[in-house]
Amino acid sequence: MFSSFLRRKIMHSRGWRNHRSVTEFILLGFSRNPRTNWILFFLFLYLFTVLGNGLIVTLIRVDARLHTPMYFFLSILSLLDLSYATTMVPQMLIHLVSKKRTISYVGCLVQMYIFLTVGITETWIFAAMAYDRYVAICYPLHYGVQMSQTLCITLVVSSTLCGLICALVYTVFAMNLPCCGPNEINHFFCKILAVLKLACADTFLNDQVDFILGFILLLIPLSLILASYIHIFMSILRIHSTQGWMKAFSTCASNITVVTMFCIPCMVMYMRPGSESSPEDDKKVALFYNVISAFLNPIIYSFQNKDVKKAFLKLIGMIEDTH
Repeated sequence: MFSSFLRRKIMHSRGWRNHRSVTEFILLGFSRNPRTNWILFFLFLYLFTVLGNGLIVTLIRVDARLHTPMYFFLSILSLLDLSYATTMVPQMLIHLVSKKRTISYVGCLVQMYIFLTVGITETWIFAAMAYDRYVAICYPLHYGVQMSQTLCITLVVSSTLCGLICALVYTVFAMNLPCCGPNEINHFFCKILAVLKLACADTFLNDQVDFILGFILLLIPLSLILASYIHIFMSILRIHSTQGWMKAFSTCASNITVVTMFCIPCMVMYMRPGSESSPEDDKKVALFYNVISAFLNPIIYSFQNKDVKKAFLKLIGMIEDTH
């Protein structure tokens, strides 16, 4: 018993020293592909992500017709997508241009925390958007009362707090592990699963905590989203006119598409043990639901939404406000 205790103390002491000695990490990124192609690709994605999501936020802000709960949640989603892209893509471009691909220990910690906070918050925002559509379609006469400004702000604040707290748990568990091997992260940003692979201690507890938290944080909002859309589809089926059916379905089509693009890759990424993940596959999945989905979201909502199109045409002066 005493020898076991002594061994644990020695391992903790060594781990603490090694942990403290790590001052920076090396992000390997997409080293196997032509660098110029990746620079152009990410530059294009980032510019259009910023322009698209920035335009959505601006339109919702300046057009009074878009001052509704649905567009309020959409503006929050666009801000989260901007945060996603800005947290990762500029650094990726710098690393592609320069030969130095390092990130400081503190920078890695901050990037991991912001990434997790935004991701968890976005999942709950999707649930809030689904609930908004549920009330609008199933209880249209009570929509203005039930989806009050107070409730909308409460949903956003509670989603953000959940993201902040749960991301802190993830980050603390990950960065308390000793790192005594090479400080090379086989990813294009400080993703928690990639950082855990650098630990020289047993990560079984971390893997289980990540799996359980990921399961809960995905299962609960996804269950709410699924329940909302089941009730919505049941209400749509009771609509007899084709025009009313199409109008009700069109209000949900964009949300369903965006939720599917975000949540399914997240489930693939986080609801499996870390030992079963492939670094190259992880990079592709992370690139899709972090960067590409943030780029596609404004396009999906713009093409599917007449109000957003009208607000854009009004902004550039092609149509006059009739209100």
